[in-house]
Amino acid sequence: MKSYIVGVGMTKFEKPESRDWQYWDMVKEAGGAALADAGVDYGLVEQVPVGYCFQPSTAGQRAVYELGLTGVPVYNVNNNCATGSTALMMARQFVRGGIGDCVLAVGFEKMKRGALGGGADGGDFKTSPVARHYGVMAAAHGFEMSPPTAQIFGNAAREHMERYGTTPAQLAAVGAKNHRHSANNPNAQFQDVYTVEEVLAAKTIHDPLTKLQCSPTSDGAAAALVVSERFVVAHGLHDKAVEIVAQAMTTDTEASFGGSCIDVVGKPMTAGAARQVYEDSGLGIEDVDVVELHDCFSVNELLTYEALGMCADGASGKLVESGATTYGGRWVVNPSGGLISKGHPLGATGLAQAAELVWQLRGQAGARQVPAARVGLAHNIGLGGAAVVTLLRR
Repeated sequence: MKSYIVGVGMTKFEKPESRDWQYWDMVKEAGGAALADAGVDYGLVEQVPVGYCFQPSTAGQRAVYELGLTGVPVYNVNNNCATGSTALMMARQFVRGGIGDCVLAVGFEKMKRGALGGGADGGDFKTSPVARHYGVMAAAHGFEMSPPTAQIFGNAAREHMERYGTTPAQLAAVGAKNHRHSANNPNAQFQDVYTVEEVLAAKTIHDPLTKLQCSPTSDGAAAALVVSERFVVAHGLHDKAVEIVAQAMTTDTEASFGGSCIDVVGKPMTAGAARQVYEDSGLGIEDVDVVELHDCFSVNELLTYEALGMCADGASGKLVESGATTYGGRWVVNPSGGLISKGHPLGATGLAQAAELVWQLRGQAGARQVPAARVGLAHNIGLGGAAVVTLLRR
């Protein structure tokens, strides 16, 4: 059974503690916007997967109760940075499996200021779900006093530079591109434009990554209404409908733990999910016009180019430097500004990617519109691990 997104919504992504709101206020805004976009009443929603990482159990219920008290099943989803796309995948599976014709996927996060930790529970790193991942990093690179997430991705960047000759300027080009794109996104946390030189000159977080190559902590929410084909027909939603053509999730395999930070941060997972999506859809990266991918750090955008088949291994630095991934190039990657500049409220990120692609494929993205966009790809990844790749078509 086919599935379609017929409504999307998101809040502006904000710096934590800069706006007086609670997570349920975020969900009321984003979820209400998605329902309004579709012109569908919450009373028609049959299932609600809700993604978040930093609130207690049943926070999903507390949040969506602001949309209505209809007694429908609410599922609380936590899959690290891939949480939003996991909620979207659940929504699609409910529709494809015939469990519901109208499912609302929601993601939110209310975060603290400052860098994310390493996932340790109560300071005991041995209990962290990602202790094995950081163990690979420590064995290869040691452990420094920089933020753990920046450190593991920064070490992946060091490996890429050593292996392929990738330059600091090529890494910085990712940050400069995504900050430039966000200038046209009113929902982005940052809308400042920087040159490659300014990105390089920013404060070093973990060499070679500077502050302007790292995603911030953020508050915000996003939502998508996923429906069946018969719901589209019954409610006359053809002009709103964007098909989820294919979607796949992968988790870590032995390839993740072979000793390389490039692998432990998820490149093999992404490649596996992309292969499944291409096989299931009959489409390839050559058919894609616009991409929203998980640039939690600039190096991850480069690794994802390679994993998605946009270029050969080691060629991603030259790809971004060539202009192939911005307006006028072969693809436009992260027209929203990506995580680096749009922001990264973990539970909302995957659904915000979907919202951006729906707007792009409908031709509703305003000043950041990708000309004649017909096929979009979203990539959302979380350490621990999960990678979700979604292919959308108008």
